[in-house]
Amino acid sequence: METDGNRTLLTSFVLVGFTTDPLLQIILFVLFLVSYTLTLTGNLGLMTLIYLDSRLHTPMYFFVGSLSFLDIWYSSVYTPRILSDCVSKSKAISLAGCAAQFFFSAAVGHSECFLLAAMAYDRYVAICNPLLYTTAMSRKLCIQLVIGSYMAGFANAILHTGNTFRLHFCGNNIINHYFCDVPPLLKMACSDTRVSELILAAAVGCNVLATTILILGSYAGILAAIIRIRSAAGRRKAFSTCSAHLISVSLFYGSILFMYSRPSSQHTPNWDKANALFYTVVNPLVNPLIYSLRNKDVKAAFKKVLGTFMAPK
Repeated sequence: METDGNRTLLTSFVLVGFTTDPLLQIILFVLFLVSYTLTLTGNLGLMTLIYLDSRLHTPMYFFVGSLSFLDIWYSSVYTPRILSDCVSKSKAISLAGCAAQFFFSAAVGHSECFLLAAMAYDRYVAICNPLLYTTAMSRKLCIQLVIGSYMAGFANAILHTGNTFRLHFCGNNIINHYFCDVPPLLKMACSDTRVSELILAAAVGCNVLATTILILGSYAGILAAIIRIRSAAGRRKAFSTCSAHLISVSLFYGSILFMYSRPSSQHTPNWDKANALFYTVVNPLVNPLIYSLRNKDVKAAFKKVLGTFMAPK
């Protein structure tokens, strides 16, 4: 604890997590451990397939592999701490530790927003200009788009972390959440949060608006191109190349917008925890399934790699 005049400022917090019941904590530990293991296995497996099979060395799968790498990082920001809190009596986290978790959470979240927008543009070029696809989506451009997504993500993380942790926190140091997030931190602030909330809303709004416009614009062009395709089989094939990305975008953006588009007065701990699970745990888990279950190229690559390892020597 530190003092500032008559106020005692907080230098550490306690993360409540999901429950204090010992039996439920064990059950949750097992569930989150299984989920984290599947997340790592699925995303690492998809990245390995893309690396090993030359048929997957295309711009589309370059972005899918980048998304898998981001999802591994995303899940690792949260799940190890959840597992630790399920078995540890001490759930304390320092102010610096809270800021670090918050920073990487914001960095990964915003990076994924921009990466999903880049993937939408990739699908637009593939369907609207198939003959120029390889030339237009050169490896250099793909790398630049991925690096640009990370740079934008880290720039936003610096802004949000500085904006949030410039506040003074005092009073009760209990955070009724499983990670350091904006809504519970703002409720603990003993200084005026109106400016911080405006900056948060403006930054998130601008980023979401920019990436949403790019995604919607890309899919408007894609829809127009699909309508011009005469054969039903051709339209189905064109749409199937976008379906996985559409599902991923809907899950990620839906949960993010529901969480951060509401004023802090409308946030309740239980709803925030349940909603946050979708983009912190569920989305990184299901993304490799979304991009592989209905994908013939990935299935063929998996059978080829599996056949190579299973073949008698």
